[in-house]
Amino acid sequence: MNLGLTLLAIVSISCVSCTKNNDSLINNASSIDPGNDPNFTIIANTDAGMKKYNRKVIVFGVDIYAAKNVEDAKLLYAANIMAQYLDNNEDGVVDNELVVDKMIENKAFLFMWKNQSTDFLDAQPSGRMGQDLGNDETHPSFVPNGRIGTFDAGLEEVWHIITNAGYAQAYPTIFGTIEGTSMSNAMDIARGGKFTTIPNPYPSNTWYTYNDQTCNYDCQGGEYIYWTMSSILGAQENRLNEISNEWKLNTKTKVQTTDIEAYGLLTNPIYKFPTILPDGTYMH
Repeated sequence: MNLGLTLLAIVSISCVSCTKNNDSLINNASSIDPGNDPNFTIIANTDAGMKKYNRKVIVFGVDIYAAKNVEDAKLLYAANIMAQYLDNNEDGVVDNELVVDKMIENKAFLFMWKNQSTDFLDAQPSGRMGQDLGNDETHPSFVPNGRIGTFDAGLEEVWHIITNAGYAQAYPTIFGTIEGTSMSNAMDIARGGKFTTIPNPYPSNTWYTYNDQTCNYDCQGGEYIYWTMSSILGAQENRLNEISNEWKLNTKTKVQTTDIEAYGLLTNPIYKFPTILPDGTYMH
């Protein structure tokens, strides 16, 4: 075979391969139900490092991925929760652009799984910050039903990626989770001291007593901003019996009168935190 025919053969083989790959992508995309949400569309996912997740929704530039067996309704619900946290007055514009810019800069993402043993992310893609959310721990009816019944973990996990990849990056000396930040100093008061390991027992008269031994100081900070903010927004108002072993200030009034430092930070209008608890119906 002469050189011309050899090159032709190589090009022909490559084109056949490209056609097969393109057909696969087209077939995958065509099998994805876009859903019926008025603001968000489910699309096929082909992002590098995220092959376990066949589809995603993009919210203000932030990816929310879903494994094959995750329910479309719960994927769209998570998208609505994120949108309501970031655009709390639902005017179509994010409330704190710096926070969202940092999330995008850090390539923040949420990934949803059905079966943790098979769907969980093997390794976080380089240069990205992620957070998981389980299909079966997501309960869209929790807020509409009066904030009673099985708690919706979507309210927590979506908030974690916003604070970790957004607020902590935008205001590192204020909302960073390392020792010495404003929020960490408030946490030290709530825990009765600066503890890099879990005390046993916690000092008396403390209100934040998270006791997961795998949760280091940085992790404790992430949980603390969740507990304080979710209580201010009213998510914990009917859950004191469930959560008192970890967190005792389950209402806005309790946070305001007891955790004065944290309340001041989270209600300071400079930072544009949400003031309304999301219910999964963004701009509906």
